[in-house]
This record gives sequence, structure tokens and C-alpha cells, in this order.
Amino acid sequence: MQNKSAKMKEPIKGFSKLSKAAKLEWLVNNNFDNADEAREVMTTYWHSDAELQQRHDEFIENTISNYYMPYGVAPNFKINGKLYTIPMAIEESSVVAAASKSAGFWLERGGFTAEVLSTEKIGHVHFMYEGDATALFEDFDALELDLRTATAELVANMEARGGGISSIKIVDATDRLSNYYQIEVTFETCDSMGANFINSNLEEMAKSLEAFAHNHPKLNGENLEVVMRILSNYTPKCLVRASVSCPIEDLASEGVSSEEFARKFKRAVDIANAEPYRATTHNKGIMNGIDAVIIATGNDFRAVEAACHRHASRSGSYKSLTGCTVENGIFTFWIEIPLALGVVGGLTKLHPLVVRSLEMLGKPNAEELMGIVAVSGLAQNFAALRALVTTGIQKGHMKMHLMNILTQLEATPEEKIHIANHFKDKVPHHREVVNYFCQFRGIPVPKVEK
Repeated sequence: MQNKSAKMKEPIKGFSKLSKAAKLEWLVNNNFDNADEAREVMTTYWHSDAELQQRHDEFIENTISNYYMPYGVAPNFKINGKLYTIPMAIEESSVVAAASKSAGFWLERGGFTAEVLSTEKIGHVHFMYEGDATALFEDFDALELDLRTATAELVANMEARGGGISSIKIVDATDRLSNYYQIEVTFETCDSMGANFINSNLEEMAKSLEAFAHNHPKLNGENLEVVMRILSNYTPKCLVRASVSCPIEDLASEGVSSEEFARKFKRAVDIANAEPYRATTHNKGIMNGIDAVIIATGNDFRAVEAACHRHASRSGSYKSLTGCTVENGIFTFWIEIPLALGVVGGLTKLHPLVVRSLEMLGKPNAEELMGIVAVSGLAQNFAALRALVTTGIQKGHMKMHLMNILTQLEATPEEKIHIANHFKDKVPHHREVVNYFCQFRGIPVPKVEK
């Protein structure tokens, strides 16, 4: 059903060429019932520093305003013997608190261990070849030499830093799609995420491949069509593992014995490995911890999400990203995930809070950041499972959400303090908070719409 108050929309041409002020005027006058109110909200979030605002305007296209997210920190993370305060940018209640609680719990038990297993990224030239492509495979040594020669200038600087092209191979993918082949290339990109570097190399390789086919006596260049040249955000060769471990007797938690806690915790992980419905929520919680650090450090959380979820389904069924063992009196909990991250390039020198986030973390290199991010995801999952198998998830989550409810009700600071004290020993379900707020303020309780 159409909203009766919605304005009739007309398409606009040349929007991207308008000034920022003109874009804003068109937006508020054509998309909102109260243009003045909408304009005020949009401009309220502009930076008072014009130079800083311009920098933000240039991050993306058609910028109208800035969208603020809370930026918090989780202290007391001991990782490989070093203490970190981890920056987290996220809008969801209880995520930072849960990470901090896990950090404190494991600080007293030796902390977290993080290990980078591999750091290679992958890109492809996707192409079609109609007819007999045997010569591409038989003469691949010559083709590879051409491909490396074509990219020699591009990779020179990366090689000087210890990176470059690790391997090149040709893949016959005709079992998946008729006439479909790939040039698969693995890259080491050091401290950069490397997307532009990878894609630039693939562009040159595509041209070289086309020339090779046209000049080869056994190939018909007209039969070869390059479709795409692009990196993959699935990085199974760019892996990091983070873990915690302690004797079972050190696990007593929330009134549950150590043995019962370890048993139920492992079963919770087993269920996430057996049931995709549970695994999806289980992994979403992990990504709460991961994405918050990814955003705070100026990395691409969409790419990380895509890679992690693909990794969770690599067996053919969607499973937990974490694992757990309880053996010989020792509890061990770990995560192993693909993370392609960078600490140079992108926003790392442009966004002031990204610069501060990396400084807060001790100016890590890309591998160190991989470990920090993996630990954050593991800590978040530990906190969630610890709550689920003991007191239940809602007790802590709703207490953190209480202030959001009271803000929506426009409670005064004094009312917030009183109501928070009232619910100190209770789970503050939304309806109960509304009822108590109305009772305390002396106003009618709103009726529940059916």
C-alpha cells in the first residue's frame, strides 16, 4: 500500500553534476514531507571543519551528509603476550561489552593466541574459448612468461617490499560451464589489502592472453573472449587462527560448574556445526566482533563477510566458524578464518579515526591486524555462548538495550537512572519497561495494537 503522505516522484537527470547544496535541496524538497526539518537533520551531521568535511565528501559519490556510528573500545585483550585496547565501530548494544568481558575473562587465563597461517590473495582472468584449447595447456610455460613479462613493471615495487605474484595457472572449468576457463593468479600484497594492485595486474594479463591466442599457430584468437578480470574476495589462502585454552577447572561461570560449562559450551558449538539455522546466528555474532574492528580500521567489512560466510560453507553445508575441544582436562576454543586486510592505502591515512584506531593498536602490520580481528570475533562468540549455556542471552543484551528503549521514550536523565535501578535485578523486556516508565511518570499506558 502506498504511503498517502509520500510525494509523487519524478526522475532527475544530471544529479551527480549538481553541487552538494543543490543535491540537498532537491533531496529534501522531493523526498520529505517537511523539507526544513529534513535539511536540519542532514546538515546537523556535517563537520564544522570544512576541510575535514570535504575529505569525507570525497570518499563516495553524491554525498549529502555523514552517518555517525558509535565508536567504542574494548580494553584488556592479551594477544600473544601483548596487551591491546581494541577499537570497535558498531551500532548494536552489548557487542563492545561482551568483547570486553571476554577479554577480562581470558586475561586471567593466559590470554589469546593468534597465528597467521597464510597470506596469499587470488584473482582471475575469466575467459571463454570455443574449440580445442589444448595448446593453452601444452604451451602454458610460454604463456606464463608472457603474463609475467606484461606485469613486470607493475609488480616491481611490490616485489621490493617482499610481495608480488606467487603463482599463475590455467584452470579448465568447462565441467561447470561450457567453454569456460580461468587464469588463476595468487598474490602477496604485504601490508595492503591489494585490490587495485591485483586488478591492475589482471588487466594486463588479459591483454597478454588475447595476444598469445592471436599469435599462436594452434589457437584461433577469434575464439577467445575475455569476460572479466577481477580479484576474488574469497581468500582461502589468506588464513588466520586465534585460540584460547585453559584447564577445565578454571571455567566455573555464572553459577555453573566447570565441567558442566565445558560440556554445554562444546555442545553449543557442535549444534552450530550440525544445524545451519543455528550456525547462521552463531556466525552473525562472530561477525559482530569482526566487523566492528574492520570498520574502525578502515577495511572492507563486506569483503570480509563474504569470505567468512563462504569459508563457513566450504564443506557443502553451512557450519560454525569456531571449533571447540574438551580433551584430557583441557578446554580449547578457536576460530580459523580468511581475512584479507590492509593497513596502508584506502582510508588508512585519510579517515582521522582510522588513523587513531591503528595507532591505538600499536600501528600493526597486516598480519598483526589479522590476528587482532580474529581474536575479536572469537571473544564475541565466547561471550555469546557463555551467556547462552548459562543465564541466557536476553539478560545481558536487554540490560544493554534498556537505554535505547528509554531514549525512544524521551526519558529524562533522572528517569533513566531510576528505571535502570528498578531493572537492575530483572530482565527489562520492552513492554515491561514501557509500562513502568508510564507508571513512574504518571501517564496512561499505551494500548497494544492488534
